Amino acid sequence: MSEKVKVTIDGITVEVDNGTTILNAARQIGGEIVPPAMCYYSKLEGSGGKCRTCIVKVTKGSEKDPRPMPKLVASCRTTVMDGMEVLNITSPEVLEARAGVVEILLINHPLDCPVCDQAGECDLQNLGYEHGLQKTRYEFERRTFDRIDIGDKIQLHMNRCILCYRCVFTADQITNKRVHGILNRGDHSEISTYIQQAVDNDFSGNVIDVCPVGALTDRTFRFKNRVWFTKPVDAHRNCDHEKCNGKVTLWYKGEDVLRVTARKDQFGEVEEFICNTCRFDKKVTSDWTIEHPTHIDDTSVIASNHYETLKPLPVIKPNSALQAANEIELHKTVKY
Repeated sequence: MSEKVKVTIDGITVEVDNGTTILNAARQIGGEIVPPAMCYYSKLEGSGGKCRTCIVKVTKGSEKDPRPMPKLVASCRTTVMDGMEVLNITSPEVLEARAGVVEILLINHPLDCPVCDQAGECDLQNLGYEHGLQKTRYEFERRTFDRIDIGDKIQLHMNRCILCYRCVFTADQITNKRVHGILNRGDHSEISTYIQQAVDNDFSGNVIDVCPVGALTDRTFRFKNRVWFTKPVDAHRNCDHEKCNGKVTLWYKGEDVLRVTARKDQFGEVEEFICNTCRFDKKVTSDWTIEHPTHIDDTSVIASNHYETLKPLPVIKPNSALQAANEIELHKTVKY
């Protein structure tokens, strides 16, 4: 058994395995104290440490060395020590710095949420709503790129990309040959393919699921609907591909399956990657065994359909005096 250590995050103490990062320790606690993560992905080795949205303040290094860390640290890259104390949402310094990080991410990112297929399930949209400013202080011209198709099913909007590298790690680790990556350097860096080769492999569609913004979109779902008008349902099939378990989420509009995605956990990460056959070629209900409605967090705009349990919010608070007066007026108008 691995050694256990205790860490306190925003006043809540949790016992975790030695070597666990602060971010994953916070995820074991759950709730609002979990730092946001735009580049870290627990299923991908080497991810994290690029976007800096998960920064936290370490006020106590450990029991052996209680000195605080001099600067804010990335929680996805910093391992816990026994007795460590961390501040996240309880630190004004962290919240101010995170707002600055979000502003940097939005420097070149266009605010085209009304026409973006990622709207409603976009991590950057949520961060911008929580930490963003009403206007940008950036005075220079934004960098722009042409939209390109990097496959017959995938379109790349480089203008929206925040260079989180998730799609690169995904292609590296679950496919036999990666043909796309980061080209150029500095402000000219971009995701692209070598001489515009097509991204063509059995698992290429997974780069769409791991993208935290709308940079990589599904061409078969493009402009068909908004996610908050659809109803996600968990389903499965016996997939012939040896690396695919066939467990997916079907997104319904009426009786039509508009798109198929891999199932995601509570942190928005894919549980298991699926093949392109399940994703793009199986969009008929008879192809699947339906399990149950996908659980959607109440804070998500997708939950507005109330399709799990019908609990509409009261529009008007009960007013007994007003109800009694209405009954009196109603009796005056009744004809006997």
